[in-house]
Amino acid sequence: MRRSPQFTSLNSTHFFFTTNLQPCPYFNGKVERRLVTELIGEDSQVLHDQLTRNGFRRSHGAAYAQACPDCDRCTAIRVRAREFIYSRSQRRIVKRNEELSVRQVSAIANKEQFNLFKAYQSSRHSGGDMENMLFSDYKSLLEENTIDTALIEFRLSRRLVACMIVDKISDGFSAVYSFFDTEFDNRRSLGTFMILWLIKHVKVCGLDYVYLGFWINKCKKMSYKKNFKPFDYFWSGNWVSHEEIKNFKEFSDT
Repeated sequence: MRRSPQFTSLNSTHFFFTTNLQPCPYFNGKVERRLVTELIGEDSQVLHDQLTRNGFRRSHGAAYAQACPDCDRCTAIRVRAREFIYSRSQRRIVKRNEELSVRQVSAIANKEQFNLFKAYQSSRHSGGDMENMLFSDYKSLLEENTIDTALIEFRLSRRLVACMIVDKISDGFSAVYSFFDTEFDNRRSLGTFMILWLIKHVKVCGLDYVYLGFWINKCKKMSYKKNFKPFDYFWSGNWVSHEEIKNFKEFSDT
């Protein structure tokens, strides 16, 4: 059964459009198409909030959901922060990083962040579109939107070792993008640590969820998102717990 993005509680009219078919970046021989709307106007924060809770993802000043014609593997995923249970390995990661200082700052670009961002792209995503981004592009990524966005900085003494861009929404936080120093003691698992920190932060704020964007079934690059339990998938227009959906043959076969 095809899953189509569904909308609930959208109180104003907004225009949505579909992109042209493009080669899928995750699976050879597949194509992707997105359903997109711009996050503009006085109610852009409300719209973004509602769309995030309906399986959409933000990129710059737009929100999108996958609407591919012959593939159904992408689904939004969120961690249930209040119920989160640390695994042994996750507790070790927290312990290894306990001396890092964490600070939430305004989403305003600077050269220190950008240099870390560029080094991360060259190390982890060489040849990708983001590797060639200029400072102006990075500035646009952070600043050219009307959403309640912040940057979380992780430092060892004064050294910036990791950053996470997050959006605040009514029931939690959405992890938009993260990057880190790949040469800084890989035992620290900084990518995982940032998510663990955000889960704890959501709980401290009295909120419910950490939205991790899209998880793609049978894609190794996305497999780490299933390590933060319990979590929900956005499936057929509703959030469904992983405990329930693991029994759905239709889902596991997509």
